[in-house]
Amino acid sequence: MQLTEDVDDFLARAGDFLCSRPALHTSPLTTVEKLRLNGTDGTTFGWLEGAGEVSAVCYRRPTGRLTLTSLDLEGADAIAAHLADFGTSLASVIAEDHTATAFAEAWRRHTGATPAPGWRARLHRLGTLTPQAPAPEGPAAGARDRAEIIRWCAEFSGAVGETPVTDADAWAASPFGDKHYTFWETNGPVAMAGSTSMVAGMIRVDPVYTPAHLRGRGYAGAVTVAVSEAALAAGATDVVLYTDPANVTSNALYRRIGYVPIAEFTGYVFS
Repeated sequence: MQLTEDVDDFLARAGDFLCSRPALHTSPLTTVEKLRLNGTDGTTFGWLEGAGEVSAVCYRRPTGRLTLTSLDLEGADAIAAHLADFGTSLASVIAEDHTATAFAEAWRRHTGATPAPGWRARLHRLGTLTPQAPAPEGPAAGARDRAEIIRWCAEFSGAVGETPVTDADAWAASPFGDKHYTFWETNGPVAMAGSTSMVAGMIRVDPVYTPAHLRGRGYAGAVTVAVSEAALAAGATDVVLYTDPANVTSNALYRRIGYVPIAEFTGYVFS
């Protein structure tokens, strides 16, 4: 395993591997691109290589969160052993289900840390986009006042159990700050969808939010279709989004408009 804090060195060695599966690698691709543009702030990047080819990558953020691409048991143990020998501290890990579980167990063996499952997500990839019929009264509109976008993102964070970010400077550095936003409007804004910039032909729809008192009217589906259409028009070959596996309503909605589940992800927190 190789480690570096140089994002350009990491991309030179592992960039082709990340780009080889843009849908499954959506989070690493967008995170690493943001760090490339804005600075790595202490992020450590790693990759496994055999026979001259990269087989997996990981990166550890200053918060102690490790993100991994898909690994087998042997690979998970190799990364855990190397990081433990290197003296790395980890607060959590996020990866596809089998990889996260394998790494969490390997980390327990090598460090004694106790893993507890936490965050869950289901990744979907757009197949054939199927707009709702009939669609709710619209239309979609571009970015509104920045303060309004920040307020809606804070409401979304609160709705999914995360800490809202309301300060403009902190928001710019948050996961929301580099997204592009579209609103669905019916006598004012009724739903919002964000999207990432395109990386390796991939765009992720994130976040999608409808205020509680406006739900159940098709607005989230309409704005998601609008953003998905824009992504395809921009030339995206992979359009993806995450859902909460426990949210039956949103999972059913995205399937109706053409999104197909492709992977399940799990986060473990370490004691």
